[in-house]
Amino acid sequence: MNRPVMLDAGAPHTATVVSRTQESPTIFTLQLRFDDAALQAAYRFAPGQFNMLYLYGVGEVPISIMSDPEERGVIGHTIRAQGRVTQGLAALQPGDRVGLRGPFGRGWPLQDADGHDVVLVTGGLGCAPVVSVIHYVLRRREHFGRLIIIQGVKHAEDLIWREQYDQWATLPDTQVLVAANEGAAFWPWHVGRVTELFELASFDPNRAVAMMCGPEGMMHVAAKSLLARGLPESHLYLSMERNMQCAVGRCGHCQFGGAFVCRDGPVFNWGEVKALLAHKGF
Repeated sequence: MNRPVMLDAGAPHTATVVSRTQESPTIFTLQLRFDDAALQAAYRFAPGQFNMLYLYGVGEVPISIMSDPEERGVIGHTIRAQGRVTQGLAALQPGDRVGLRGPFGRGWPLQDADGHDVVLVTGGLGCAPVVSVIHYVLRRREHFGRLIIIQGVKHAEDLIWREQYDQWATLPDTQVLVAANEGAAFWPWHVGRVTELFELASFDPNRAVAMMCGPEGMMHVAAKSLLARGLPESHLYLSMERNMQCAVGRCGHCQFGGAFVCRDGPVFNWGEVKALLAHKGF
C-alpha cells in the first residue's frame, strides 16, 4: 500500500477552521486549511490515514481524514467530543486556528481494490475513516464493481450523514444497509445488530475487497461472517484504534502486538491481526 509523504513529524503547522458542521449532539466536522498556501498545495493523503490535531494550550489527538484526496482546498475531520481535547475542538468556530501535522499511517488498499466489489462495514463513528473511501469510489466509479455500505450504530440518533446514506442508496450498483441496536420513531432501517445485515449484502465474494472500522468485537464477528461467505483473507482489511500520541511509533502507546498502529496501521490486513484479535487485551 502506497503511503503519501507526510509534511513532517515535528511541530504542527497552523491551520484555520474554514467551516464547522454539527453532525449530531456529540459529533461535529471541521474543515481545515493550512495558513501556508504552499503547504496546502503540497498536502497529499490516502484514504484511511489520519492527522494529529493540536489544540493550542490543551493537547493533541489523532483524527481520521474524511475528505476525498482530490479535495485540495480543505482537509475534513469528523470528531466525537468525548475528551478534554476533542471537547475543546468542539468549541471552535470558523476563523479559529489549530495545529495540524500529518498525514500519518497506512491507508486503505484502494489500488488493490480496482476492478473489485467494495464492501464497507462500519460501527459507530467508524464511518468516518471509510467515508473518504465512499467518496473515492463514487468519483472513480468505472474502476470498481458494486459498492456495499453497511453501517451500524447503538442508537438511531447516533447516525450521522443520514441524507448522504439516502442519496448513496439511489445510486447504481450501490447497496446501503443500516442498523441501530435501538431504533426511534420513523427509523427507516433495521433494528438490531449490524452483523444481522450481512445476509442481505449482495456482492461476489470471489471478486470483493472488504474494509471495516469500529469496535473490535463487531469487526471480529463481521470478519468471520464475510470469510464464511468465501471472501479471501487477503481481501479483508481493518482499521484499528489505539492511544496514538506521537504518530511515528516512538512513544509506544499504540503498540499492537509487534506493530505500532500509528506507524504500521491504522489499516491492517486480516492476516496481520487475526491472531491478536483472538486474545482480549491486545
